[in-house]
Amino acid sequence: MNWTRPVDLRAQIEKLWAQGKILASLATNTPLFPRRLVFNAPSASEMVDHFDAVRAWIREVEGAAYCRIETRSFRHRALGSNAVPAEAWIDRFDDAVALIGKQRQAARFAAMLDITARRQPEWIAWLQRRPLQALELAEVWERFLDIADWCKKHPRPGIYMRQIDIPGIHTKFIETHRGVLAELLDLVLPAEAIDRAVSGAGRFDARYGFREKPVRIRFRILDQETMPAWPGEDITITADAFARLNPPVATIFITENEINFLAFPQVKRSLILFGAGYGFELLHRADWLSRCRIYYWGDIDTHGFAILDQLRHRFAHVTSFLMDPETFMAFRDLWGAEPLPIKRDLAALTTSEQSLYDDLRDNRFGKNLRLEQEKIGFGWVEEKLAEIVLTTGQGE
Repeated sequence: MNWTRPVDLRAQIEKLWAQGKILASLATNTPLFPRRLVFNAPSASEMVDHFDAVRAWIREVEGAAYCRIETRSFRHRALGSNAVPAEAWIDRFDDAVALIGKQRQAARFAAMLDITARRQPEWIAWLQRRPLQALELAEVWERFLDIADWCKKHPRPGIYMRQIDIPGIHTKFIETHRGVLAELLDLVLPAEAIDRAVSGAGRFDARYGFREKPVRIRFRILDQETMPAWPGEDITITADAFARLNPPVATIFITENEINFLAFPQVKRSLILFGAGYGFELLHRADWLSRCRIYYWGDIDTHGFAILDQLRHRFAHVTSFLMDPETFMAFRDLWGAEPLPIKRDLAALTTSEQSLYDDLRDNRFGKNLRLEQEKIGFGWVEEKLAEIVLTTGQGE
């Protein structure tokens, strides 16, 4: 019998809480109560056929805490007149939060609304949209307000975040919460204090005018014989310095594996870059790369091809290296499993690359297969590299 019981009434209020509607009603000052709840009562036939069960149900419902129960009269020739619960109401906000045991959380949120209205009223709309997330931040909310005050007084300060001097606030705190802080700062800072051309938590500093830690690019010169002036084989410099280099090279290799980077053979008028963790956007600052042949060597798996696809959106002339069906099949005994393969379409692949990518994502050779670049025999690497040198004439 599907009769509403006190536990069902509580569940309805808990659902409203989980949806954020109860706290949001405080932020919008739009009353959610009185509110009639969904209520299923016994039918007339059930009251006749199951009268003892109905009487027990009536006692249970009438004891429901914080609810107003309205009744209707039921008269039966043998059973007489009876008042039967027909509707259930929550009349007040305080009754709702008491029913689900959220009085303390509700009071905390109300305090957040009060201090926010006084210090950063533009944030009230954010509290309305994300009340439960805000509640999780209650203990640090005043620090957010302090940061906003500081940023409003020092728009685009041009200093490192470490240099912010606010009592009780350190760099790690801002870094931990920069996603939420970005949303909040966008609501209170003037347009000229925000660089909307950059976004994402990783670009928080640039968006609000703090100095960014210089990104460093690591590379090796592969031709010490004809470029002896370069200071050693393994070089790390800032991205800005890399953009200004314009070295006398004709070919760039990029690899994601450090040992491959360190062991890569000498090639005339060439250098090799280690990894793309610094982002292809930063490489794009180096205009001189556009005159070089670029070879990308990644794992033969769906992510390797996705990185290649991404790189080609910056440098359309990139050629893949050792990411071909011949290499994949030659080392089939060393295939492994890719943990989380991607499935999306990649528009910048060549026909051959697209075919191998489709084979991998569609599991035509087996489930989630991959060949990591460090598992390719070094003799094979040298042989294929020699073919490139012969084709391009770099050995001359």
